[in-house]
Amino acid sequence: MMKRILVAMACAAGSVTAFADEPVKIGMLQGFSGPTESLVGPMAEGGEHAIREISESGLFLGGRTVEIIRADSTCIDSAAAVAAAERLVTSDGVHGINGPTCSGPTTAVINNVIADAGVVTISPSATSPALTTIEDNGYFFRTAPSDARQGVIIGEILSEQGISSAALTYTNNDYGRGLADAIQSAFEDQGGTITTMSSHEDGRADYSSEVASLAAAGGEVLIVAGYLDQGGRGIIQASLDTGAFERFVLPDGMVGSSLTDHFGSAIDGSIGTNPGSDSPGVDLMAEISAAEGYAGDDPFVPEAYDASALILLAMQSANSTDSSVYKDHIMSIANAPGEEIYPGELAKALEILVNGGEINYIGASAVELIEPGESAGNFRETVVRGGQFETVKYH
Repeated sequence: MMKRILVAMACAAGSVTAFADEPVKIGMLQGFSGPTESLVGPMAEGGEHAIREISESGLFLGGRTVEIIRADSTCIDSAAAVAAAERLVTSDGVHGINGPTCSGPTTAVINNVIADAGVVTISPSATSPALTTIEDNGYFFRTAPSDARQGVIIGEILSEQGISSAALTYTNNDYGRGLADAIQSAFEDQGGTITTMSSHEDGRADYSSEVASLAAAGGEVLIVAGYLDQGGRGIIQASLDTGAFERFVLPDGMVGSSLTDHFGSAIDGSIGTNPGSDSPGVDLMAEISAAEGYAGDDPFVPEAYDASALILLAMQSANSTDSSVYKDHIMSIANAPGEEIYPGELAKALEILVNGGEINYIGASAVELIEPGESAGNFRETVVRGGQFETVKYH
């Protein structure tokens, strides 16, 4: 019954003619609480920046404005994420959703709400490889690349640096397990050895026993596929306290200023990876975000800006807020051919579309979508120097 109600209400909300004088509603469904809270603040700012840019242009769908509705997907509570998504669809009548943040809640939201309600949802940061093949009825996209790609990048980096063995710990959820499997496979393909691979639970006060087991297996570095505001930080703290490991490999969920603010130079030499590009859009995003008081080059901020932009530009391309209609325009506006569009140029993109032209949305993260609607994948390699993440190269 709930699924039939969701479908009916979503279809009603998607009618561009029935609500022509009302604002278009976009849900910002992010982990405002939980283990990635410090990352989500700037991400939401980035996603909402694109929405304001389009709404204030006066060009969107004949002058319609856009309303932002925030909802908390957490990062580890799938039931809370589903409830939040249901409220966005049924009570708020959103026409599209930017989010969720993390892979576990994203999977639950797709399975229990989005696929049946038929509301376009673009995650800027859910990276589990399992999301590539999830049954979403064509309504789910993501601007962050799959962890299958990140695993390959990490394997290559370790090989390039002459690291032949590593211990690996991962947060015990969809994100952690998928990423850990991808890293192990890629590193072993490069001739490396994962000495042990074990999960850890978030929310524990002490991780000394987990670290003792990891240290017993040995390894030149410890790969921590976790969250910077939760168990991942605890693993690093216990490692430093006991002297078990001094150098860490930090995938995307561990890359953020709150980690280096906490540990400073104690983790110098550690390696980080997160989605990133050296395209012109990166510098443009940094410029426009500085004027708004947030960091446009923080992890997943460019992807969040791009997720919102793609939703609204696809609506303009389709001349419809109906997800079943405009979902089929997302791939075309995100890829060639067409006029290249960067951050700060969304009014220009709207004008081109209004006049019947084509756009190739490059955005802040060098967007290129591949089937079934996910990023082809660019990654930034960083190293901690002087207690700060510094970019080394792009992959």
